[in-house]
Amino acid sequence: MINWFKYSTPRSFYPLAGSVVPWFAVGAVLTAIAGLYVGFFVAPTDAQQGEGYRIIFVHVPVSWMSMFIYVVMAFWAAVGLALNSRLSAMMASALAPTGAMFTFLSLWTGALWGKPMWGTWWVWDARLTSELILLFLYIAFMALQSAIDDPRRADKAGAVLALVGVVNIP
Repeated sequence: MINWFKYSTPRSFYPLAGSVVPWFAVGAVLTAIAGLYVGFFVAPTDAQQGEGYRIIFVHVPVSWMSMFIYVVMAFWAAVGLALNSRLSAMMASALAPTGAMFTFLSLWTGALWGKPMWGTWWVWDARLTSELILLFLYIAFMALQSAIDDPRRADKAGAVLALVGVVNIP
């Protein structure tokens, strides 16, 4: 039986994480290449949108990931806040830049799709606006973490911000 609690400290978790990162990276790259190939070369052309709809094969997954990463980030921040676990807070801090990147890609690919389909780069739709607010939450989380010198206080402040964001995102 494996004692999973021994991996709850950075000292024992980092070697394990470092050993599995290459395997996960290879799997992620292979599945991304396969998905992009199917989306851009195998899927048929849409009758109404033409070739412009193919950006959706990138836009929808990055949009889902932007929201999913925020929920995971808020979960780890809450665990760090509730259990005073430094590794949980480090997980939340590590997820924030990746989530911000996916959120930015979601907004960018949505604009690239929206211009030929709607004739404009941006509309103040609730889905688009909530994604923009999500980007601001990621940026605020990272800025707040960086602004506080004491790591424990920064973790607590970031956790409160992340949880407030979960409650207030529509």
